[in-house]
Amino acid sequence: MANHKATKKDMRQAAKRRDRNRYNGKTTRNAIRDLKVITGKKEAKEAIPSVEGMIDKLAKRGIIHKNKAANLKSKLAKRVNALA
Repeated sequence: MANHKATKKDMRQAAKRRDRNRYNGKTTRNAIRDLKVITGKKEAKEAIPSVEGMIDKLAKRGIIHKNKAANLKSKLAKRVNALA
C-alpha cells in the first residue's frame, strides 16, 4: 500500500480513469456489435456516424491505437456499404 499522500491520490485517479476507460471501451464494443446486427442499409447508415465518433474518441484518448480505430471504421464502412 502507498505511504505518500500524492501516491494515494494517484492511485485514486488511476482507478477512476481505469473504470471510465473500461466503461467507454465496453460501450463502444456493444455499439459495434449492435451495428453489425442491423440488416437494413438505411438504419445502418444512420447508426454508423455515432459509432465512428465513439471509436474516434477512444483513439483520441489513447484507449485504443489510432490504427486499430481506422481498421474498425474501415471494416464497419465496408459492411454497411455491402448491405442490400
